[in-house]
Amino acid sequence: MTARPDPLTVEVVDLIGTVVARYHEEYERAAAEHSLTGAQARLLRLLAMEPMPMRKLAQCLKCEPSNVTGIVDRLESRGLVERRPDPTDRRVKLAVPTDEGRATADRLRTSLDFARQPLGRLTVAERTLLKQLLQRMLGVEPEVPEAPGTGREAGERRRSEG
Repeated sequence: MTARPDPLTVEVVDLIGTVVARYHEEYERAAAEHSLTGAQARLLRLLAMEPMPMRKLAQCLKCEPSNVTGIVDRLESRGLVERRPDPTDRRVKLAVPTDEGRATADRLRTSLDFARQPLGRLTVAERTLLKQLLQRMLGVEPEVPEAPGTGREAGERRRSEG
């Protein structure tokens, strides 16, 4: 018999579900403002991070490769994506964002207000803790913040003081 989750866990799961639903609504709305479907916007966002073969895009988007082909075809016809041979394996075609595709992905990303508004009510320390907790939940090794007075932060402080 499986143990029932405690009430706090149930409440946290419900809150995460609400955040995810709101994010998807905002993402779909932002995509539409750029004359994109949600799937086109997600694919463009992935390609803005790195060019990918169709099969990997399908895995990332959790859909069939034939669906990805249609999405890439539509984005290609709009001049946002192009297909190029993979330099490491000429048999494989990579989907690559054009300059306009990258710019559209950037505009889309910066137009997402849903996350910025509520996160803006949290302190830097709270946002850092939230990031680390989410990374931990996902099994991602949290980044270790630099100690004050070391690295880039210290250099920036010295430049601003000088």
